[in-house]
Amino acid sequence: MKRTKNQNAGRTIVMNNKNGSGADNDETLKRTVLVVISMASFLFPFMASGVNIAIPSIARDFNMNAVSLNWIATSFLLAAAMLSVPFGRLADIYGRKKLFIAGFSIYSLGSLLSGLAPNQEMLIAFRIIQGIGGSMYSGSGLAIITSIFPPGERGKAFGITTASIYLGLSCGPFFGGILTQHFGWRALFLLNVPLYPVILWLLVRKLKQDWLESRGERFDYFGSVLFGMTIIGVIYGFSNFPKTFGIIIFGAGILSLAAFIIWEKRTESPVFNVNLFSQSKVFAFSNAAALINYSATFAVTILLSLYLQYAKGMSPQSAGVILVTQPVIQAIFSPFMGRLSDRIEPRIVASVGFCITTIGLFLLSFLSIGTGLNYIVICLIILGFGFALFSSPNTNAVMSSVPRKYLGVASSFLGTMRITGQTMSMGISTLIFSIYLGNVKITPERHPVFIRSLHILFIIFVCLSIAGIFASLARGNALTNNNNKNSN
Repeated sequence: MKRTKNQNAGRTIVMNNKNGSGADNDETLKRTVLVVISMASFLFPFMASGVNIAIPSIARDFNMNAVSLNWIATSFLLAAAMLSVPFGRLADIYGRKKLFIAGFSIYSLGSLLSGLAPNQEMLIAFRIIQGIGGSMYSGSGLAIITSIFPPGERGKAFGITTASIYLGLSCGPFFGGILTQHFGWRALFLLNVPLYPVILWLLVRKLKQDWLESRGERFDYFGSVLFGMTIIGVIYGFSNFPKTFGIIIFGAGILSLAAFIIWEKRTESPVFNVNLFSQSKVFAFSNAAALINYSATFAVTILLSLYLQYAKGMSPQSAGVILVTQPVIQAIFSPFMGRLSDRIEPRIVASVGFCITTIGLFLLSFLSIGTGLNYIVICLIILGFGFALFSSPNTNAVMSSVPRKYLGVASSFLGTMRITGQTMSMGISTLIFSIYLGNVKITPERHPVFIRSLHILFIIFVCLSIAGIFASLARGNALTNNNNKNSN
């Protein structure tokens, strides 16, 4: 075994000398990494979407109220969001492979413990463990792909991993419902456990190198605490709008954000280099576009689920069959769009995707009680195609816009933008429902008000999406900056 240093890339790796072609070994490494990262990328959204189906069964078993049920999902998302950037920085310093293995191990342990949880308190605690593990391995995964694949191949690799994410979102509700109905909700958590030794074996046996672009640099503990306080304040506060408590917590999060920026600008080894925003317009506007995209689209599936079940009187299973259209389209087209972003400027591909997404949202703003199912399916196909055009190229742009030493932080920050956008999307929906419907059940006599609320929400999402188009276009040419950024 020999330790080498790549001067051009500024990285330290551990390589295993074996007989055979270096090119063959390189291709084998790429395929192995892509399989492992894709499998791990599938599990995270599969669990998140599958648990939503299992929540009623969990509530019956543990006699949980609405607030406690909300924490089953919120605890997982908060833990993942607040720790993603600090773990991304640790991956840059101590090794992305190490953090990926540790993170996936913790995530699998959290899954096992969640499946064995004796009460609601322990289940929420184990979900936090899952979120911690997920934040460690999800950020490291994209950074490893960027480290291995050259700029001309990254879009294809990101397209495949993005397809895995959408496939997880598609399969989560379907298989989660089957597992919950026939084997109980605990089976959903325990499903992850058998996959752990397979992925661990691939990582340990097949990946003979690690990436430590920031090796030897100091870790910023105080900045990490400020970042966590910011995420808790912004996400938890916004999710409790328009309550006074939520507004106060959100305001505290904004103050913590200001303190975080000031500290990061002054400290010698920041947990997140805020100068990346001023140094790279591509990085800044690509992350802004991701935040806006998830803010404008994440709640759509949930809103349509309510519409199909309440306004159209469909069963959960039938509604799920309709809604699976969107992620299936995303999973089919994402690899092709990722490959396209290797050849065409990601800004153009992603911006076209945002335009198509805006059209889909605009069409949904005309929903009524009498809207046909064919119309809804067409809207979902348009949205799925728009998402596929946007997601992979936008990820490619973000990961190609920063120096190699910041790849772990960059991928983790992009994940934070995703979770923050998802929370904002749900917060906007909750706010509009609170104003128009109030804290009441959606009964047939309230269907007209419910439909009016949907109209307003989709118009808001259209406006957000239009702003996202401008953010996407303003980023500049990512392909022009690829080689310069990643050679630093």
